Amino acid sequence: MLDEALLRSLTPQVLGILVRRGADFAAAEDAVQEALVEAWRVWRDDPPRDPKGWLVTVAWRKFLDVARADAARRRREDVLDDEPAPEPAAAVDDTLQLYFLCAHPSLTASSAVALTLRAVGGLTTRQIAQAYLVPESTMAQRISRAKRTVSEVRFDQPGDVATVVRVLYLVFNEGYSGDVDLAAEAIRLTRQLAGVIDHPEVAGLLALMLLHHARRAARTTSDGRLVPLAEQDRGRWDTRLIAEGVEVLQAALARDRLGEFQAQAAIAALHADAPVAEETDWVQIVEWYDELVQLTGSPVVRLNRAVAVGAADGPRAGLAALAELEDSLPRHTAVAAYLHERDGDLSTAARLYAEAALHAPNLPEREHLMRQAARLNTELG
Repeated sequence: MLDEALLRSLTPQVLGILVRRGADFAAAEDAVQEALVEAWRVWRDDPPRDPKGWLVTVAWRKFLDVARADAARRRREDVLDDEPAPEPAAAVDDTLQLYFLCAHPSLTASSAVALTLRAVGGLTTRQIAQAYLVPESTMAQRISRAKRTVSEVRFDQPGDVATVVRVLYLVFNEGYSGDVDLAAEAIRLTRQLAGVIDHPEVAGLLALMLLHHARRAARTTSDGRLVPLAEQDRGRWDTRLIAEGVEVLQAALARDRLGEFQAQAAIAALHADAPVAEETDWVQIVEWYDELVQLTGSPVVRLNRAVAVGAADGPRAGLAALAELEDSLPRHTAVAAYLHERDGDLSTAARLYAEAALHAPNLPEREHLMRQAARLNTELG
């Protein structure tokens, strides 16, 4: 049986070897993808003893075939024709450099995500397109442009860890659709990154993903309706993932180099620690949001902090914190509706829920807000 996980884990290693041999990034990535297609065809009946060496050999030959056919590269053929022995494959792990390259600051966020999924994640263009619900041709163009952009970047240039973790966070937040679960893929890639770089924010991001993913089964009903955190069946939370996430977080926090992903993970851990919603330590959650505000200055963080303040100090305190923010912020109206409901002003809350539904970013959230408005209007009679 073909081991898809093995194929995908070997992808960045093989790509790194080709680039170090002199192939430009775009051509090397194309060759690796062709080798993966060949592996899918051949390995089911005749798996190789050295999968990595096999992929390197086939990908290098694919690259040479293209190079020989390209008149502009014919002058380099003397060098390229000196094909290295296929075994043993190079032991150097270039995964970290590939992460840096795919999250290059010259790329847009969407292009960096797509290129990371293809070059480091080993996904096909079709799989990525299905996950993003866009035509395959559109995704192919996006990836092609991204590859051209980074082709001139030196492979040994230092990269920015903050940019890499931001890209992986974006992958995780895309959720899942099609036949690729992007949340699970983001966790896999972040685990891989944590294995090649010792950085507390990489660990913090991994912990955050694990803690959020642990609640996934309880987030929706069987018919796709959203279930708010306070109403979730905590018996459906994955305690194994929670335990791992807390362990990873504690080790990161012990480094005393706090970053935003560690702070977010700490908030998620406090939610996970409460056996029932009523026992949530909202005071400590507000303190962590204060840390996040200091770290990021993000208005979205301030918005989430207002919810926490409302739970810790009462809805009017939450509304006071909310009043300090621009009402054009995404989900501002939904937060206002929630706090007004907790304060007993059902009429205002119903109106705001209905207004928030008009600007919801997706259908499940829109339907949830509409149900909240309908529920309150029914209570008002």
